[in-house]
This record gives sequence, structure tokens and C-alpha cells, in this order.
Amino acid sequence: MKKFLMGTVGLVALSLSAPASAADMRARPYTKAPPPMVAAIYDWSGMYIGINGGYGWSSKCWDFTTPGGAFVAAEGCHDADGGTVGGQIGYRWQASQWVFGLEAQGNWADFRGSNVSLLPGNVYRNESRVDAFGLFTGQIGYAMNNALLYVKGGAAVTSDRYRSFVNGTGIQASNTIDDTRWGAVVGVGLEYGFAPNWSFAVEYDHLFMDDRTYTFTNNGVAGAPGTLFGTNRISQDVDLITARINYRWGGPVVARY
Repeated sequence: MKKFLMGTVGLVALSLSAPASAADMRARPYTKAPPPMVAAIYDWSGMYIGINGGYGWSSKCWDFTTPGGAFVAAEGCHDADGGTVGGQIGYRWQASQWVFGLEAQGNWADFRGSNVSLLPGNVYRNESRVDAFGLFTGQIGYAMNNALLYVKGGAAVTSDRYRSFVNGTGIQASNTIDDTRWGAVVGVGLEYGFAPNWSFAVEYDHLFMDDRTYTFTNNGVAGAPGTLFGTNRISQDVDLITARINYRWGGPVVARY
């Protein structure tokens, strides 16, 4: 009887403890997996405006010619160099990693230089200046997220000044010729987007300005005012290195999974 009672008590205790044990075995809470990493894509599309500044030099060679333009003698070459500052405005659109654009740029410049004429007697010194220039170009670039390598090409225009002085003095012997010259430009640049709408670039450009023939007249020092001083064919190329800062709108950073 004692064994029977003890067995009965044990069965009752086991049946009472079973629900509690099942309650203790609750399912583990579900934890949602973190979202995948998002890679930012810098979009170069949109309108932009900016400023630029740097250094330029213009290689000029003067040839003495007949009034009809026939070569007579070389008068020598010089570099007209100095600083420049200006601005640019443009528009870009991006297709995959390729970026296309159009841009207009205008700069004030102070490129000046001179050389003593090689004509017999070395009597005169020829001076050249570039006071301003403009570039109107198309661009093709390859984007590596927020870095853009691009090439450009198009039309160029320069505002030039030419005159001759009596060598060794500050006395001007000829009239001053101011001219606007048109040519072509090619360039290359590297641009870096350091904020969603801001970018910094370094650019090199070469301007092909061809040759131009000018007729100089006397101003009263070397001959009667208005009489022929000389005819010169002047060649010109221009090289530019500029740093640029652009602000762009219309092309925000987007995300890619």
C-alpha cells in the first residue's frame, strides 16, 4: 500500500509539472536581418556655374613682311605670360559612366611679353599682350563615381594688343593695334566632387590661334604720323593651366543596391 501511494503521488507531481516545463520552452524571438549596404552614385548631370584662376602663356613670333604679305625677315619670338581669372557656366548629362557636356568660359588675362626686333640695328622692341579670352566647348568624360576625367574641344577667342617701342626706352614708336582673334581649343581636366553639389577641377587647355597680318603706322616718333611703320605677320598659340570650383544643381546623389 505504501508503494502504491508513493507511485500515485509521483504521477500526480509529474502531471502538474509538465505544463510549466512546456511553458518554459517558448520559441526564440525572430530578429530581422539588417538591410544590405547601399553604395552612393555621384550624378554629374545638371547645370553648373563656377569660377577659375591660374596661369597662361602665349607664344608669339613676329615676321616682317611686305605690304602684300610676302615674308622679308624674322623679327623674333617671345612668350606673353601672366595670371588669369574668370568664370564658366555649362550643362552636363550622364549616361551610365559616360558624361557629356557643353560649356562657355570667359576670363580676364594679363599675358604680356616682348623681344628686341632682329631687324638690322635692333632699333625696336615688339610687345604683345592678351587681355582676355573666351572658350566655347563640348565635353566628353568618364565618371568613376565622384571623380570625372574629361576632354574638351571647340572654339576660342582672344583679345590681343600689339605695339612697338624704341629699344631701351619707354617711347612707343608705332600705333597700338587691338584685335579679336578666333581659333580652336583642346583641353583635358580632372574633376572631383567633394560634396553633392560642389566639385573641384584642374584643367589644361591649348589654343590654336593661327597667324594674322597687321599693318602698323608711325605715331610721329619714327616718321610722320599715319605713315607706314611696317607690316608684320604674327603667329600665336596659348597654353592655360587653371583650377576650377563648380556648383551644380539638378543632379542629386542617388543610391544603388
